[in-house]
Amino acid sequence: MTPAHMATPASPTVAELIRRGAEAFERAGLAYGHGTDNAVDEAAALVFHVLGLEHGRAAEVYGEHPAEPDVQRVLRVFEQRIEQRVPAAYLMGRMWFAGLEFELDERVIVPRSPFAELILARFQPWVDPARVRRILDIGTGSGCIAIACAKAFPDATVDAVDISPHALEVARRNVAKHGVGDRVQLLQGDVFAPVSGRRYDLIVANPPYVSDDEMQALPQEYRHEPDLALRAGSDGLDVVRRILAGADEHLAPQGVLFVEVGNCDERVQEAFPRLPFVWLEFEQGGGGLFMLRGKH
Repeated sequence: MTPAHMATPASPTVAELIRRGAEAFERAGLAYGHGTDNAVDEAAALVFHVLGLEHGRAAEVYGEHPAEPDVQRVLRVFEQRIEQRVPAAYLMGRMWFAGLEFELDERVIVPRSPFAELILARFQPWVDPARVRRILDIGTGSGCIAIACAKAFPDATVDAVDISPHALEVARRNVAKHGVGDRVQLLQGDVFAPVSGRRYDLIVANPPYVSDDEMQALPQEYRHEPDLALRAGSDGLDVVRRILAGADEHLAPQGVLFVEVGNCDERVQEAFPRLPFVWLEFEQGGGGLFMLRGKH
């Protein structure tokens, strides 16, 4: 039975389903930020997923009338999104990052980092792509950053580290999906522990950076993500400190470190006033990501 607040006209079009879903999401006060930033895009993602439609054909399919059983399947997913506050990415079991599709579930956070823009630019002008042969990804989660780096630098090998064995199970599926198992090595451990003695031309990290107080204030949608991948102590810098403490030991000559810290940027600068951070800006939005060059 169609819920009252999700009522739709008889034989709705795809566009009407999206509109009704977005209206219901707005009334329910949902939070976004897991791949979409508004109700319409969230509803569209779910409709296209449930109906198996291609986003590249959006203009053609908006006027189509899905069969009634398919309409009911869409409405049930809308209801799940509202009642359980599950981000659309988890309901779909996938998300796109740097132009690539990744499988995911609640063992990993949803890919949404501005690292995607950096990777597609091959980290230029900050990095000479021709010099990149070894890459380290700290806190790999679903493996999206490591795999996208492997695609962007086909002559490089990538070590992808995560403290969570459950996250690495998801990453393993994505490594296989994208056929980069010969160049991406998944390693379990904390920060630099699994790569002792190794040096890299490029180190990238999207670590946990949410403080304990901020965790309490997060919308319910974020409770579906693993606490381990978000929480980082009283000021959100627990993991960032360990990364900065070990970076020089693991950067090759002319190596470069990139770390995303989100809204912790001011706290990072206050905690490390003598470090020459370069804070990057992004055409596609996002921020809180710094670059540091090694001392070699």
